[in-house]
Amino acid sequence: MLKELEENIEIILPQEGLALKLKESTDLGRALIIKLGFDPTAPDLHLGHAVVLKKLRQFQQLGHQIVVLVGNFTARIGDPTGKNKARKPLGADEIAANAATYIAQLSKIIDVSKAKVLFNADWLDQLNFAEVIQLASKITVAQLMQRHDFHKRFSENQPIAMHELLYPILQGFDSVHVQSDIEMGGTDQMFNCTMGRQIQESYGLDPQIVLCMPLLRGLDGKEKMSKSLNNTIGILDEPNEMFGKTMSIPDHLIPEYIDLTTDFNTATKLGMKARIARGENPMEIKKLIAQNLVAQYHSVESAHAALDFFVKRFQYREFEAKAFEEISRQSLHDRFGDKVKLVDLCYFLKGTTKSAMRRLIYGGGVQIDSTKQTDPEIFIDLNHCFKIKLGKRSYFNLI
Repeated sequence: MLKELEENIEIILPQEGLALKLKESTDLGRALIIKLGFDPTAPDLHLGHAVVLKKLRQFQQLGHQIVVLVGNFTARIGDPTGKNKARKPLGADEIAANAATYIAQLSKIIDVSKAKVLFNADWLDQLNFAEVIQLASKITVAQLMQRHDFHKRFSENQPIAMHELLYPILQGFDSVHVQSDIEMGGTDQMFNCTMGRQIQESYGLDPQIVLCMPLLRGLDGKEKMSKSLNNTIGILDEPNEMFGKTMSIPDHLIPEYIDLTTDFNTATKLGMKARIARGENPMEIKKLIAQNLVAQYHSVESAHAALDFFVKRFQYREFEAKAFEEISRQSLHDRFGDKVKLVDLCYFLKGTTKSAMRRLIYGGGVQIDSTKQTDPEIFIDLNHCFKIKLGKRSYFNLI
């Protein structure tokens, strides 16, 4: 169980903390309280959010109590961005509208009926100014300056507003109110989550364990997936849009997307990575990822339809644009009959060795009617075969 829970987690703080918390849960016979907070800064969830939510689902399936904390108060402040400026705070109406869409979308990944959904304005709005001062007194400026973006901006003489310094303190106070055993987030939330540990201790509580998931990179292949960067795949994207966006990810992100976005089992994931390492066409692996994603967030039927749409609209159109050498279908029938092994057909058309043709097929260099074929022993029905691609420059049209 521990091994499955730790899979893909990038940071566990302290290192043995998760194992100890799980043992405590078993020994005391109580469910752990696991907190995930987010500020409703944009109306749509994307696959980057889903990385953490799917890990949260694993804990939920084991019977632990999931607390989804909507930062409808902290969103008014704005979490510092990690850049050289403060994040723009949102208005109350915009926050409420975004939060409403978030809750609906959560049901695609976790069982909302069994989760607690809390809003931190319910308690943060109740603090008077004296209580805010008292809370702030529990953290030193030196501790806040350990946050990388604060330290960087301070050293570069960039302004840091006082309200920004309060943000991680308030997020930490949320953990006191929730009495969380574990707080989850992306690696960019590590400082804020560890702040929760310090503030819990100052209130005499056992400090929460911090679990940070990797940040999924977006369609640009460089920055983390973010609505502000317009590089996202939304979990509400229509099937064809979701499929097409996934096909557009840079090839170097394929292993990352296999691990962080799909729900294939471990053996299947390892097999897909091995195929990439052997030099198989990355497009074929992306198709598997794209189908899996559409199936997760829509249906298996939608995934099949999206694949068919992509092949017909994009891949086959590219296939059709090539210059084809015409081959008499009758001459193939005369030689092979109605069906022929792929390796024999390729050897006949290309005129090299069969071993070279097998290597070409295994490497993903052969397409029949725009569909890649990787089994040299498969039989091709010559009555239903029209266009053949061998390698990068050989195209044949059966007439």
